[in-house]
Amino acid sequence: MILRHDPGKIGLALDDQGWADVQTLLTKLQKQFSGLDLNLLQEIVSSNDKQRFAFNEDHTKIRASQGHSVTIDLNYTPKRPPELLYHGTVARFIEAIKEKGLLKMSRHHVHLSEELDTALTVGARRGKPVILTVRAEEMYSDGIPFFQSDNQVWLTDHVPVNYLEFKDEEE
Repeated sequence: MILRHDPGKIGLALDDQGWADVQTLLTKLQKQFSGLDLNLLQEIVSSNDKQRFAFNEDHTKIRASQGHSVTIDLNYTPKRPPELLYHGTVARFIEAIKEKGLLKMSRHHVHLSEELDTALTVGARRGKPVILTVRAEEMYSDGIPFFQSDNQVWLTDHVPVNYLEFKDEEE
C-alpha cells in the first residue's frame, strides 16, 4: 500500500522513479511495527511470492516493481513479448472488456503474465476466474510497446479487443 499507492499515509516521499529511502521507511514504519529492521525488510522483499518489491544495488532504496497508482516513471525499456500472454479477470468485467479491451484503469499499465497459472490466481482473487489470452507478439508487431517489470510481469498501456481471446478456467 505505502510503496504503490499511498506513501503520504506515513509521510513518506517517493522519488520520480518510485524509490524510497530505506532508513526513512524503516523509521516511519517502526512506530507501527516495532520489530521491523533492515534484516526483516530484506526477508519480506526476498520472500514475497510475487516479488513485488526491489532494492537498489546497495539496499539504500526500495520500490514497488509495478502496480502503482501514484505517478512515477519506472524507466522500463520496451521489450518484445512472447507470442501469447494471459490476463485473469472475472465474468462481471467481460462485457466491458469486449467493448473497450483491457484498460489500465487507475494503474500505470495493464498487467499480463506468461504463466496461465498466474492469470488463474489473479482472476480467482475476485471470484471464478476468466482467462483472457493476449496475442502479444502480434500487438508488438503492430507497434504496441510492451515492458517487463523486475518481477517478470508484462506491462502495456492497453490491449485492444481484436488482440484478445476469451476462455474460462474449465476449457
